[in-house]
Amino acid sequence: MSEPQTPDWVRDAVFYQIFPDRFARSLTVPKPSHLDEWGSPPTYHGYQGGDLIGVVERLDYLVELGVNALYFTPVFQSASNHRYHTHDYEKVDPMLGGNAALSRLLEEAHSRGMKVVLDGVFNHASRGFFQFHDILENGANAAYIDWFTVHSYPLNAYDSMNQPGYQAWWNLHALPKFNVKNPEVREFLLGIGRKWIDLGIDGWRLDVANEIDDDSFWQEFRRRVRGGNPDAYIVGEVWGEAKRWLQGDMWDAVMNYLFTRACIAFFIGESVDRGELGRTSFHTLDPIGAPAFRHALETMIGHYHPNVNAAQMNLLDSHDMPRFLTLAQGDKSALRLATLFQMTYTGAPSIYYGDEIGMPGKHDPDNRRAFPWYTPESWDRDLLHDFQRYIALRRTRPALRRGSFQILLAQDDVLAHARQLGSETVVVTINTSRSTRRVDIPLSGLVPEGSGFDEVWTHETHRSEGDHLRGVELAPRSGRVFATPLPS
Repeated sequence: MSEPQTPDWVRDAVFYQIFPDRFARSLTVPKPSHLDEWGSPPTYHGYQGGDLIGVVERLDYLVELGVNALYFTPVFQSASNHRYHTHDYEKVDPMLGGNAALSRLLEEAHSRGMKVVLDGVFNHASRGFFQFHDILENGANAAYIDWFTVHSYPLNAYDSMNQPGYQAWWNLHALPKFNVKNPEVREFLLGIGRKWIDLGIDGWRLDVANEIDDDSFWQEFRRRVRGGNPDAYIVGEVWGEAKRWLQGDMWDAVMNYLFTRACIAFFIGESVDRGELGRTSFHTLDPIGAPAFRHALETMIGHYHPNVNAAQMNLLDSHDMPRFLTLAQGDKSALRLATLFQMTYTGAPSIYYGDEIGMPGKHDPDNRRAFPWYTPESWDRDLLHDFQRYIALRRTRPALRRGSFQILLAQDDVLAHARQLGSETVVVTINTSRSTRRVDIPLSGLVPEGSGFDEVWTHETHRSEGDHLRGVELAPRSGRVFATPLPS
């Protein structure tokens, strides 16, 4: 097989993940009357009424933050606030503004240089999906009975006390699993994959994609999607190693939860909220300290081709786990340091909406709170400023987006790594301890003796000496970035 080809634009992307019901609500989009109050404690079933026009109205905020790619959890018609229970794959949910709202969002986002990636829920549908509803109404006489795998009657579709009479995701009655072996089902899902690409989206995030255990399906999905847009991004949801799907013929990347797991161990460490961590798919804390972090990163990088590593979606948290800040029990230094590393590491960083202003959130549904637009006094403006400057650093330094990655030092609680592209070299140093550290950072022959480095925020000049940056002092829980001048 030839080497994997991943979309070039992803190397320059900084993603922002949006949970549509909770990000922003526009007064211009009609809504049902029975909604929860915006900002009230989130519940499993209540709607707060966010919509896509609300996102359009906040795009300038996202531009100021520095992000240039948006990933949306599902937007198609559904009877659930998270919309992973899809009723109609060809209609954007009316509560989100319908198809016209998505068209406007794409136009407005693209005009600002932003990409838009949607969530594709192709493993399972919902009880409200027409073809499954046909089975509910007509039983063994249903025309679409072979779109799903029925075991027995009655179906027990609404009887949570008994097993469903059909194959369902994790035996959840509300989520009947597609029979992807059926040619009609395959063609339907492949057609949906292509339809929205043709209508202007820039890629798909694939929900529980490993549970469609069929390589030929994903190979054809890639052909269809790339046939509509050769630069479309295809990113799967897999919480562990994913080499099977990242050989160049199926997906481009995954949501990189191995990265998340390693960052929790290094930047939070023993201070982690173990109760909340235990509710994640990680369950337990990985080994802590810089040497263990180095091992985790090098193992992760070793799994994949460099083109895949350059396209991985690197996240610190998401709608499926407690927020990083909550796992850190409110320690914002952990979030700052992890974000600094995230913005200087290879691959595409992804921010979960509200992390940049210090939003907390325990496991679902608390991690899906409404963005506090109407209580700006609750925002941590200093944290927001730091997110902006870390993102700006990444976007102004080509080496941080496209350069090689090398770990220079991993000792106790101190990590130093380098990104290099041509004559540009950036050295990032991070101290996760509660004490000041003074270190000599080996440069491993990256630059000639006596090369000058500027600290990117203070503009202090340092020179390499004996293939080291010597006497680098790191305050407790801090990071410093040193860079050679940008080529003129």
